[in-house]
Amino acid sequence: MTPEQLVEEYRDTVLELHFIRRHAAALEAENASLRAQLAPAEEHGHSHSHEAEAR
Repeated sequence: MTPEQLVEEYRDTVLELHFIRRHAAALEAENASLRAQLAPAEEHGHSHSHEAEAR
């Protein structure tokens, strides 16, 4: 590989890592939100939401 190709490959990798980290952060936030929704049901002895039954 030429030095220019290596630099381009490096830039592509950094950009890809940036998007992967953003996606991971979004998934972590979604997971936290879902856990927060489930926590009240678990406190009352339920293992699932009643909304799921209505669907």
